[in-house]
Amino acid sequence: MRKIEHIGIAVKNLETSNLIFEKLFGAPAYKQEEVESEGVKTSFFMNGPNKIELLEATNPESPIAKFIEKKGEGIHHIAFDVEDIIAEIARLQQEGFTVLNEVPKKGADNKLVAFLHPKGTNGVLVELCQEIPN
Repeated sequence: MRKIEHIGIAVKNLETSNLIFEKLFGAPAYKQEEVESEGVKTSFFMNGPNKIELLEATNPESPIAKFIEKKGEGIHHIAFDVEDIIAEIARLQQEGFTVLNEVPKKGADNKLVAFLHPKGTNGVLVELCQEIPN
C-alpha cells in the first residue's frame, strides 16, 4: 500500500452534503459520478493532497443505504492506493484477511477496487484502489 487514496463518508443527501463540504474546504467537488453496480452517487473533494469521497445510496439495497440505516451518516471506509491490486489481494489473503471481492471491480474515479471485511481490520472497511490505465 502506497498511501491513503481517500476517505469515504456515507451521507443521506449528496446535494446537501456537497454544500457543507464546499463551505468546509472552500472549493466545490472536483468530480461527481454514479456507480450503478454499487448503487451510489459520489462526489470527490480535494483538501491539499487528500481526497474525500461522499457517497449517497441510489437504492435501498445499496451497501451505503444499509450502512446509514445501521450506523447513520459518517465515515464509511478508508481507501489505500496500491500498485498491483491482484498481488495486494493475494498478499492480504495470505496474511489472513478476508477479501470481500477477490476479483477487483470498477469503482468510482477511474479505479479498480476491492474491499477487506471490517471484522479483520478493527471494524474499519478497507478499500484497495488501483488506477485503471488509459
